[in-house]
Amino acid sequence: MSGAGRVIVGVSGSPGSIPALRYAENAARRDGAPLVAVHAWIPPGGDLAERRCPSSHLRRAWQEAARQRLHEALGAAWGCIPAGLDLELVVIRGETAPALVDLACNADDLLVVGTGQRGRLARVSHGRVSRYCVAHAACPVLTVPPPARAALRSWSLRHRELTVDRAISEWQGGELGRENRRERR
Repeated sequence: MSGAGRVIVGVSGSPGSIPALRYAENAARRDGAPLVAVHAWIPPGGDLAERRCPSSHLRRAWQEAARQRLHEALGAAWGCIPAGLDLELVVIRGETAPALVDLACNADDLLVVGTGQRGRLARVSHGRVSRYCVAHAACPVLTVPPPARAALRSWSLRHRELTVDRAISEWQGGELGRENRRERR
């Protein structure tokens, strides 16, 4: 899509949102559009629990925790904010999918979301945000699938140290790792 008004990306900090954030950065640079990174949050226990026992102190603490998660996700994706990027950070209280759709209200916006993990069990609990956005957004929606193998998931389950070579190897499905082994022989 060329000539996007804004590139809006949902950022949860999950492994699936990191590739979406990187793709959104590339799209924003390509189109000369501002990038709007959005993290939506709801209080622990939901809005109903918060309404029963309202606390402005807790509300501020939860909002600050959401802001921190957004910054941590940006750090995970880029290390630091890329130079020359027109970036706006938005922390919204509310359910993720409706908040993203409400924010991406112009036809010339581009909404970018990660699709989450693949598999039967994952489809039951994940993917609701991307499906909702595709069905309800007034602008084009780009869904970015996770890598073939989620390196974060595979190495954390085995509790082994993650090295750069190993992460790249697992990210690319082991192809690079096999090539490196051939070169070393």
